[in-house]
Amino acid sequence: MARYLEGSQAIRNPGKFPLIAIYLYIGAAIARTMTYPETSPLHTQYLGLETVFLLLSTAAWALSRLPQWVLHLYFAIQCTLVVALVSLYPKFDFIILLFIVLSLQASFLFSARVRLSWVGSLVFLTWGSMMYFNGFQNSLYTTPTVIAAEIVILAYALVKQEVEEAKDRSHALLSDLSAAHHLLELRAKQAEELAGEQERSRVARELHDTVSQLLFSISLTARSAELLLRQDHGRLPEEIERLKNMTAETSSQLRSLIGQLLPSEAKTEGK
Repeated sequence: MARYLEGSQAIRNPGKFPLIAIYLYIGAAIARTMTYPETSPLHTQYLGLETVFLLLSTAAWALSRLPQWVLHLYFAIQCTLVVALVSLYPKFDFIILLFIVLSLQASFLFSARVRLSWVGSLVFLTWGSMMYFNGFQNSLYTTPTVIAAEIVILAYALVKQEVEEAKDRSHALLSDLSAAHHLLELRAKQAEELAGEQERSRVARELHDTVSQLLFSISLTARSAELLLRQDHGRLPEEIERLKNMTAETSSQLRSLIGQLLPSEAKTEGK
């Protein structure tokens, strides 16, 4: 129970069930009042008080975001109305069902220990008003069922709040996981781009260090062959063979470096 009371907030969205139940209880009380023979001389008083109770119950959800003292005043007025209705004809104990309506509203409009305090107060008023106006023995016939309903409603509100808080935690966790996944994808893309940049830099260095030197050597050998062609024809075949070997090595180095720059798919197709 302690975890429900520490830091829990009011349930701003109670769902359809509590709202439908509230109007069903009030409608049943009004209908029963108008059809109960013994209350016929008091129909005007009953109908007037029950109408005010209905209007205040309808306005309760609009009051939910107002300061707490406004809600406390609202419930004090509502409790006074129910006690006044009970006092009109105490034997008409059906009217105490309206305490269940207040239990519903208190369970969803208040937070933490305030909710528990109000439901406890309603339980006391339910038993106390019936015992005061009808006597202890007569109060035993109807009040236990109503009190049990008030407690069940409180338990329902607590469970509903726990479910809503679990959903909120799940949504927050899902949002965090989605953000983390997006960040990982971004970092992976950045790492891939960095690796590609590093590979291009390495290939550029190799082009400069290896192929450039080979091309320079080819240029020198070609120049040497040109000179030998004019002066020493015997050494010319040797220089031409060296020129062929360096050209082949340069071509092999270029193919290797170009292959490293191509995507893997292109390499496969080339094979």
